[in-house]
Amino acid sequence: MTRLIVWRHGNTEWNAAGRVQGQTDVPLNDRGRDQARAAAPLLAALRPDAIVSSDLTRAADTAAALAALTGLPVRADARLRERCFGRWQGLLLSELAEHHPDGYARWRAADPDPDPGAEVESLDDLGARVGAALREAADAVPGGTIVVATHGAAARQGCGHLLGWDHVVLRAMGSLQNCHWSELRRNDLRGWHLRAHNVGSVNATVPAEAV
Repeated sequence: MTRLIVWRHGNTEWNAAGRVQGQTDVPLNDRGRDQARAAAPLLAALRPDAIVSSDLTRAADTAAALAALTGLPVRADARLRERCFGRWQGLLLSELAEHHPDGYARWRAADPDPDPGAEVESLDDLGARVGAALREAADAVPGGTIVVATHGAAARQGCGHLLGWDHVVLRAMGSLQNCHWSELRRNDLRGWHLRAHNVGSVNATVPAEAV
């Protein structure tokens, strides 16, 4: 049985401020680094065989905390980056609601393509991109445990792509908190199935948007 641990990065100053990150390369803050260090022993106890990460700093540095304990290398994959939010990136959520009210409302209502004019990546495109990276990571270590450090929306849509779940079901799952993870398993009988969601250290818990 192959086990895939899809791990959201630790907290950043933009998370804390409620600012849309998307693919902007925002680093972890002190709390985020502490979260990664707190989560790493729990993940190391799962005896991972491989670690893969988004190439954005906040995910790569989160993965590095686990690599320091396990001695495993971290393979970077740009397909694991967060959803591209186009011209929304860098805006506070309050600014987004003020300047893009229609798109903001559609995004909150889980519209898969809320504002094409703002060059926001569609959920279908995001799911296909991240899902392909997750599948490749799993296929490289059949029967093993793979930890993938990525981002909130990327994690949800990528997992949903593997599971074959639609947007409404995924929205009901809720976002991963910073430095929490979902666990998927694959076997010949059932294919991919969700084993756990929003697992993490109590020291990693902090309310945060998946942006």
